[in-house]
Amino acid sequence: MKFLFFMFGVIHLLSPSSGIAIYKNGISQRTFQEIQKEVASYEDVAKAIINLAVYGKYQNRSYERLALLVDTVGPRLSGSKNLEKAIQIMYQNLQQDGLENVHLEPVKIPYWERGEESAMMLLPRIHKMAILGLGSSVGTPSGGITAEVLVVTSFDELQRRASEAKGKIVVYNQPYTSYRITVQYRTQGAVEAAKVGAVASLIRSVASFSIYSPHTGVQEYQDGVPKIPTACITVEDAEMMSRMASRGNKIVVHLEMGAKTYPDADSFNTVAEITGSKYPEQVVLVSGHLDSWDVGQGAMDDGGGAFISWEALSLVKDLGLRPKRTLRLVLWTAEEQGGIGASQYYERHKVNVSNYSLVMESDSGTFLPMGLEFTGSDKARAIMKEVMSLLQPLNITDVFSDGEGTDINFWIQAGVPGASLRDDLYKYFSFHHSHGDTMTVMDPKQMNVAAAVWAVVAYVVADMEEMLPRS
Repeated sequence: MKFLFFMFGVIHLLSPSSGIAIYKNGISQRTFQEIQKEVASYEDVAKAIINLAVYGKYQNRSYERLALLVDTVGPRLSGSKNLEKAIQIMYQNLQQDGLENVHLEPVKIPYWERGEESAMMLLPRIHKMAILGLGSSVGTPSGGITAEVLVVTSFDELQRRASEAKGKIVVYNQPYTSYRITVQYRTQGAVEAAKVGAVASLIRSVASFSIYSPHTGVQEYQDGVPKIPTACITVEDAEMMSRMASRGNKIVVHLEMGAKTYPDADSFNTVAEITGSKYPEQVVLVSGHLDSWDVGQGAMDDGGGAFISWEALSLVKDLGLRPKRTLRLVLWTAEEQGGIGASQYYERHKVNVSNYSLVMESDSGTFLPMGLEFTGSDKARAIMKEVMSLLQPLNITDVFSDGEGTDINFWIQAGVPGASLRDDLYKYFSFHHSHGDTMTVMDPKQMNVAAAVWAVVAYVVADMEEMLPRS
């Protein structure tokens, strides 16, 4: 292993593409076989990254760094003092790590607080319900709301029973199929209930598994539609009320929510780099978001993704590597409110969109990766398959479709290739946006592997002679 660490730099300097004129009239003249050969030349570099991250001196580093932050700061809601404290800590951490061009880019972000909240079933029996108000929800009037419940399983059923909804609390007991499909009830449930005259909505948590755990998240009001209080309840309570309703029981709930929305707050995206040696103006962007919801510790969502992104740059730096292109780490702010920090970053930097070779975001957990999700041209996908073959020592070589992320979708829609990690989403959505999102969910060995995958992909794409081809 020591010999491998010593030799990789020499091997890298003798990369077959070095010094070769490969463009004519701005178009690559290389065959795919030549590109394959170039990627294959990174085999020893990839092994060095894997060895250092998974087996060597810095195994468990991303886990330990993350634990220190979230144990110190806790959850990091947009607009909160906790988030701003975390940003300042990370600014100092990245400087102390020896990364370059460490800076904070100012943004304006939403500022919402849930306040005190409770829900009590009064009929057909007394039962205190666990709830979590949804982001941007209004609060209840002073003294709360007491109303009969209408239970539905879909928006279609709500429309069929619209005449029954006026003055009631609509409870959605929608089945969980996938997050992408089911989350519409969380984001749109209040609006659809308000349209038929409901006074509040309670939504079954969008979760793949539950141990009486409500899950929060953002919801969206609509202009011209009354704003009603809305919260998520547990899977268990939603199913119980559905059974009660099917028996003809009258269900009455008393709801109190002290939620408030304040003027937008000042915040920052946190940026650090390893400056490119040959094409410093060109960028491979590696990212995760630093904000979280205000429950649990925000360790999984998205502390893990943010910290393996930091770890990717740390591993490259620790091995003495300097890619041809700039490796840029961005820790986004206010992702949970809809990619607010990332949107403002895009507006500030989109003039340079042609210089972005790849944008990467880890925001679906850092459990044991199954492979890489990728969006890009067929030629770029073929190259990424070659890059992923370098991860054969970890048996993680698959390239899936639909690389995406709330924070990088702006760039992908502009034609920049995008990548995200693929791992265990069932486990991810068991803890997502809940009190259970703590360091206990995280596995240091799995984080090591995720960081190794992230670092190998980021470094190789940043160091290849050509940017990834676009459509």
